[in-house]
Amino acid sequence: MAALRRTTTALVLTGSCLVCASGISPCAGPTREAEAAPPPTPPALVAPAEPPPPLPVAAPPAAPAPSTPAVQAPSAGARLEDEQNTIDIFQAAAPATVFVTQKRVVRDLNMRALEVPAGSGTGFIWDRAGHIVTNYHVIDTGRARGSYAVTLFNHKTYDAVLVGGEPKRDIAVLKIDAPADELTPIRVLDADGRIDVGQKTIAIGNPFGLDHTLTTGVVSAMGREVVGYGGITIRDMIQTDASINPGNSGGPLLDSRGRLIGMNTMIFSKTGSSAGIGFAVPVTTIRRIVPQLISTGKVEQIGLGITFLDESIAARAGIKGVIITGVAAGSPAARAGLVPLRQTRDGGILMGDVLVGIDALSIDNYDDLYNALERYKDGDEVRVRVVRDGAVVSLPLTLAVID
Repeated sequence: MAALRRTTTALVLTGSCLVCASGISPCAGPTREAEAAPPPTPPALVAPAEPPPPLPVAAPPAAPAPSTPAVQAPSAGARLEDEQNTIDIFQAAAPATVFVTQKRVVRDLNMRALEVPAGSGTGFIWDRAGHIVTNYHVIDTGRARGSYAVTLFNHKTYDAVLVGGEPKRDIAVLKIDAPADELTPIRVLDADGRIDVGQKTIAIGNPFGLDHTLTTGVVSAMGREVVGYGGITIRDMIQTDASINPGNSGGPLLDSRGRLIGMNTMIFSKTGSSAGIGFAVPVTTIRRIVPQLISTGKVEQIGLGITFLDESIAARAGIKGVIITGVAAGSPAARAGLVPLRQTRDGGILMGDVLVGIDALSIDNYDDLYNALERYKDGDEVRVRVVRDGAVVSLPLTLAVID
């Protein structure tokens, strides 16, 4: 038996090759003990034996082992309150969430014009007139000719036209011609509504083209400053750990009552997938910009009526502030007496005013100026601070809408 065990071990160790290891009895031929043994005595003659009994009938195969025990599902009223809330939010807000597709015109080898998908994202229905809000980067075609399509929750797709956009805030408005009874506008947080760190968030979108996906999280932080698609810092951004992936852009970020508190816009990630750090344009910005885009196709820009030197040139010169290069006639800046750069007769340049502040706000560059002016409205009186001939001068100025 020991020799048989050794043979079995050898077969296992050599895998599927039937190899007999040297010195193992079953493969080495007869042993010395076998050679010395006398030959067996032949059996005596006996009468023929009775035929063997029939073989027993094989028993049916045993039933397979049972799977894990069945578990009784909880009743409809046994769900956790938070779980039921998430379900209710999705059922209420999903019909207001849409899939936005950007198409571009290309030419094949025969120079025939073809429309091909060039990008996709999410959006939400603003009103029953068919206005759709999404991110500007979802619909930006650059210099290429493009068109748009919007797919509703009922899977019907409609061609869309661009009403207007504000790249500096990464907001755009499309319009579709769909029956009003197919349009469910998103519920928006009231102007006096609060958003607090730690409160529940729900993100609905179409990540990677997957239809109507829901993720949950919390408000991780408020007041974040992130450089947006237009190259300008978007301030007061909402940070959330609700998963946001490519394709979620433009989708709604909702609170526990299903109200819009932001628009999912970007993520912080080294891989391109969600790392639990997502950012949403706050509802306060959406509420201010979207009606203007619907009304005029552009955003009213409160300004001074100045042109300025590229900030990279100012930075290389070690100058903080906005270097004024031009003042429009009749503008707020002209009425306040701001002085631009001037060229002398011999071709030299005389430094004019360098804008360094508005009221208590410091201005180091155009980004600061743009965000500072967003705090004001047409007709507001402010005091601007400029560096003139090496000294800081404070001047009164009345802001106005600049075309």
